[in-house]
Amino acid sequence: MRAFLDHGLSVVEGEPKTARWFGIQFGPSSFGIFDAFPDEDGRRAHLSGEVAKALGENTGVLFQEPTIEQLDVVAEKQPA
Repeated sequence: MRAFLDHGLSVVEGEPKTARWFGIQFGPSSFGIFDAFPDEDGRRAHLSGEVAKALGENTGVLFQEPTIEQLDVVAEKQPA
């Protein structure tokens, strides 16, 4: 999974509307992705892009069916 997430990072670095992207580890075998976009167009572009395709191709191989939840950030501390 770490290799998958490392590759995902290299992909999203080429997505101008993916403002923030994190590959995260919750526990020994539990991983996730958190990403943020400036607008809905950026979110749609990402969710139909290469990382989304790779998730589909690896479902049942590296992991079970991923859960994708969309949320809106209502408050944020900007990075320094």
